[in-house]
Amino acid sequence: MSDTLRDQLMGLGFKPVPKPERKNDAPRRDGRPQGKGGNGNGRPQGAGKGEHTPGGRRGQGPAGPGKPGGPSRGHGQQGPRKPRSAEEMDLAKAYAIRAQKEKEERIETERLKQEEARVRREAKAKLETLLKDKGLNAEAADIARHFPYGGKIKRIYVTAEQLTALNAGELGVVQLNGRYLLVTAEVLAQSEAVFAASVALKVDPNAPAEEDPYADPQFQVPDDLVW
Repeated sequence: MSDTLRDQLMGLGFKPVPKPERKNDAPRRDGRPQGKGGNGNGRPQGAGKGEHTPGGRRGQGPAGPGKPGGPSRGHGQQGPRKPRSAEEMDLAKAYAIRAQKEKEERIETERLKQEEARVRREAKAKLETLLKDKGLNAEAADIARHFPYGGKIKRIYVTAEQLTALNAGELGVVQLNGRYLLVTAEVLAQSEAVFAASVALKVDPNAPAEEDPYADPQFQVPDDLVW
């Protein structure tokens, strides 16, 4: 078609036929295909360096703690502790001193108890050796001689002669392993030197008779009376 005819047709309102769009489907030099609307590197336009990416800011990775967008601190965390005042420090020091003192007192009390128990064991063992074969208790004794000991009224059976000697201070009574032994005044004195708590009855011959009401036979309690 000549230019003159084209001009005439265009003047009558006809539009020229649009040319078909050429597609650049040829492979790139590096072997990768050309993407439609791409920029030659296989990525969408506008996704180059410096653009926003999901989950991060421009030019940065995912937001970390302490940065905008990162996880915030827990609501229950406490800040730095407030320093204690001088009064609080003095009070804590006083409590510590008192606690230490009470601990030392408990330790000392326990030590004294153990020491006392050890001394008693050794004294009883020595007393038992001293009193071996020294008891004068008679199987035929039928007179009950009562006496106070350990906060209670105790008794020992003696003969008439032994009762007279006991009330005169010539004999005495020693407690050993729950038994009451009748011994001479000399053995009684030795027993008192070894373990004073073992002396159950020691009569002072110079003491008035009324100070020992149990010495008189008229105050003897019948054997069938339960104490």
